[in-house]
Amino acid sequence: MNNLKEKILKLKKEKNVVILAHYYQEEAIQDVADYVGDSLGLSQVAAKADADIILFAGVHFMAETAKILNPTKKVILPDLKAGCSLADSCPPDLFKKFIDAHPDHVVITYVNCSAEIKALSHLVCTSSNAVKIVESVPQNIPIIFAPDKNLGKYIIEQTGRDMLLWDGACIVHEAFSIDKLLTLHKKNPDAEIIAHPESETHILKTASYVGSTAGMINYVQESKSNKFIVATEAGILYKMQQQVPDKILIPAPSHEDNTCACSECAFMKMNTLQKLYDCLVTESPEITIPAHIQAKALLPINRMLQLS
Repeated sequence: MNNLKEKILKLKKEKNVVILAHYYQEEAIQDVADYVGDSLGLSQVAAKADADIILFAGVHFMAETAKILNPTKKVILPDLKAGCSLADSCPPDLFKKFIDAHPDHVVITYVNCSAEIKALSHLVCTSSNAVKIVESVPQNIPIIFAPDKNLGKYIIEQTGRDMLLWDGACIVHEAFSIDKLLTLHKKNPDAEIIAHPESETHILKTASYVGSTAGMINYVQESKSNKFIVATEAGILYKMQQQVPDKILIPAPSHEDNTCACSECAFMKMNTLQKLYDCLVTESPEITIPAHIQAKALLPINRMLQLS
């Protein structure tokens, strides 16, 4: 593996490639990345990327966002099949009908959606800035929020805004078992529960802190607690543990009887170090977006970046 890492770092330098990786990527990929972050952080880095090629180790919608922000750069993704259950839950043709049925609404979409959905939106948000983006819309203007109903419900609770929600969700964040979580907390009463707002309301109600992946990492660094139960994709624990080596991190349990009994995104784990290397060698698969979609999708993303 070390040999493969060395080859990747050498090629990266030769080809002037920046490697962006999401917190949910496997550990080996996070180790070779120039930047590891959440959707907002990665979007901001992509917007300023001074490289010929952006290699995005994440899922398809993230690489698309990087391409929208960098239309003249080559953007590559280790595995094109690395999709997203949340993005898939909002097909563009059905969403267009939904918007048409509710005219006069401002359309805010969570970044976890396709380029086509972004092109139908007025504003894009991430879990880091969703409340701020919603609050930027005047009170008298009705809002459609998509695709994540759980994040939407959380924002409604935080802002008091009455939003029309699209019925989408992330299978990873809906996989947490409330019964197993409460049992785990009983065994670890000194642990704080922290959760991502894509989780269901009953999970969020148990949490001391709700926030984005980057927000959760900041929280465990600043909190006086020494033990945390972490309700988001288990890949975050790698970087989080590096930031707080002396603290105890426990992944929140899922309904699944999988190897780690935690919640993992199968799409995120489709990218491997070998695929990343192959992708660097061949400079493919490449992300392409039709010019008219790219131009339309850039507007709501830029509005978000300006507000952030």
